[in-house]
Amino acid sequence: MRYEDSAAGIYLRLMTHEDTDRIVNWRNSEAVRKNFIYQERFTREGHESWIKNMVETGKVVQMIICETTDDRPLGSVYIRDIDRQHNKAEYGIFIGEESARGRGVGTAAARLMLEYCFCEEKLHRVYLRAFAANAGAIRSYEKAGFVREGFLRDDVCIGGEYRDIVWMAAISPYQ
Repeated sequence: MRYEDSAAGIYLRLMTHEDTDRIVNWRNSEAVRKNFIYQERFTREGHESWIKNMVETGKVVQMIICETTDDRPLGSVYIRDIDRQHNKAEYGIFIGEESARGRGVGTAAARLMLEYCFCEEKLHRVYLRAFAANAGAIRSYEKAGFVREGFLRDDVCIGGEYRDIVWMAAISPYQ
């Protein structure tokens, strides 16, 4: 099944090895990296290890967000730590192309990925963590169907500064 949002002009496709250099470049850009709890620089070797140990083993599903008009990759969505016993996983996203930011691509991609998670993976719950200061991302997640569940004060220390985390989740409407 193809996960596409014609109004937003995007669709999701599975990530391939050929996406490695693009993903490494996107994740190393300051605009993307600053919004991740894990802020270490990415390497090609590290991403290839991620594919081998996480994607190929079924612990992760990663997709590329593409424009419908020309198939141009814009970013990536993924679920990680897939827990089949409790039917849940952690969601993540990044918009790598600057031209795709601020126009609803992230919200549309999150909706599509939730549909995939609930319909294809048969997950019951998809959760995420976001920096509390990232109001734009939190609004986007809410528009996509995530609900705030918790606020973790001084939860992570990045660059010597403690940061608050908002915990959010979406529950499958199909079960």
